[in-house]
Amino acid sequence: MANEIGLRQMLAENTMAAAAALVVEEEDGAVRCLACAHRCHIAEGKTGICCIRSNQNGELRVPGGYVAGLQVDPIEKKPFFHVFPGRDALSFGMLGCNFHCPFCQNWISSQTLKDERSGGAVRRVGAEGLVAIAVEQGAPMVVSTYNEPLITADWAAQVFEKAREKGLVCGFVSNGNATPEVLAFLRPVMDLYKVDLKCFNDDNYRRCGGRLKTVLTTIASLKEMGFWVEVVTLVVPGFNDSSEELRAIAKFLAGVSPDIPWHVTAFHPDYQMTDARRTSPADLARAHEAGKEAGLHFVYSGNLPGSVGDGENTYCPSCGALLIERLGFVIKRNRMQGHQCPKCQATIPGVWEDSPPRRSGGIGFPRLV
Repeated sequence: MANEIGLRQMLAENTMAAAAALVVEEEDGAVRCLACAHRCHIAEGKTGICCIRSNQNGELRVPGGYVAGLQVDPIEKKPFFHVFPGRDALSFGMLGCNFHCPFCQNWISSQTLKDERSGGAVRRVGAEGLVAIAVEQGAPMVVSTYNEPLITADWAAQVFEKAREKGLVCGFVSNGNATPEVLAFLRPVMDLYKVDLKCFNDDNYRRCGGRLKTVLTTIASLKEMGFWVEVVTLVVPGFNDSSEELRAIAKFLAGVSPDIPWHVTAFHPDYQMTDARRTSPADLARAHEAGKEAGLHFVYSGNLPGSVGDGENTYCPSCGALLIERLGFVIKRNRMQGHQCPKCQATIPGVWEDSPPRRSGGIGFPRLV
């Protein structure tokens, strides 16, 4: 309990007023938060479902001016496979989440103030300071990740404004539990959005704290708004790994756009599902096949490097030529010519460089900063 009190105090000391676009004042001093699809009605002295955004004297106070996680790591780790392959991203995260997934792989930071075992130290840093680190480290991208970035969107937008002034590309790694208001707020300052599509069953989505329809609407909206979108499904045995459900996910994504990269990744036992079995290469192969059968052009198998055949590589959907060869987060070979296939000159959807590195400079490990 003492640790929780200390953490609450620490978080209270690192707040800012919510962006005007993400709050509505209501009667009796309450506020309505628009940062995520819960649209929490927050009374004076209370917090939203995330436990992080709070009403203090009629003002919505939100996280700002700190990080709980900060490192430079390969953009492939997010994972974004169609964004500057072989380059690094400055990845930062704060604390808290608007979901409570029983299989969460980042629960130490995401379940702050919900689970007494979670938490973490914070490091005070300003938006300009974060951007300076990215520039110093040679990272052309800045990504908000580790916890749920929607609930810290106000401060992320300030970071991204400074980052764009330096020519950096910005993005979110998110559960997609968004509102139209927060997406409109973010669109001017960021271009990349990775969504975790956790399953295709609304009962299981509610078990995680959200609704399937909301996330599907977010994915479609992101594409319509011109974000570069990649989608990840953590394939969890016994939760979302039936062939029928995997085919349903793939069919939906192909209906939005067959050019959306779909990452099917391996689960390892964690948090409240320590007794579940690990995802096998065969599980990922079924998911990969479901994506291809649905007409998706780019399906990637992740978290089991070297065990999924050619499932980590990018191939031209027009002529089948190998474009990018990967092993885990490492680029072994990049044959792309700008945004084109070198064999048939077909345009490959993504965010590319004219002169990319032909292979990763390191071995794919993150660097703490």
